[in-house]
Amino acid sequence: MRWRQFTPAGDQDVAGTRSSLLERLQDWNDHQGWQDFFDTYWKLIYAVALKSGLSDAEAHDVVQETVVAVAKQMRVGGYDRTKSSFKNWLCLITRRRIVDHLRRRESAAVTLPGRAPEDSTHTDALARVADPASIDLNELWEAEWQKNLIDAAIERVKHEIGAKQFQMFDLYVLKNLPLREVTRTLHVSATLVYVTKHRISALVKREVKRLEKEMNERKPV
Repeated sequence: MRWRQFTPAGDQDVAGTRSSLLERLQDWNDHQGWQDFFDTYWKLIYAVALKSGLSDAEAHDVVQETVVAVAKQMRVGGYDRTKSSFKNWLCLITRRRIVDHLRRRESAAVTLPGRAPEDSTHTDALARVADPASIDLNELWEAEWQKNLIDAAIERVKHEIGAKQFQMFDLYVLKNLPLREVTRTLHVSATLVYVTKHRISALVKREVKRLEKEMNERKPV
């Protein structure tokens, strides 16, 4: 299976009833289900990896490796929601991939030609990342999870509404431009901007709940 390289979800009937994404991922041949998963979570995994100290290339590798790890586990039953939430499960998998890259980086640094044997700096660093639990991603993961959830919801809502409506929302809410500048730029009334803001905000909240439900509908294995 090949995933598109870091592109947003395409136009699709996001307003229709969606089956649980995790249930769909049980089917390895459900390419759209896996693409939906990738489109929804790659930015989250990438951002956490990057903010954990990895390079851009390493963070991209963590994304691919995490998705592959999820795929392998889903093929053998997935995760047990009686023991862990999907959010925590995905965090653990991501943390392990990040740790793998830190280990490789530190190991390569320790074996660089000319490094004095008594220099234990990198050896100590290796010891600190030997256990995946030694990296505390909880606060970072929670913050990025919430941000990613809202971003994914906005991306879905974007395809439900007109381009002009989304442009108002984008300028006034997402880019935080002054109301006067928005009305002047788009030649619309302040009332229309306010109404559009509240309507789209309600749609985004609905999509956030839908995304959360998709991850919580999974029956225990």
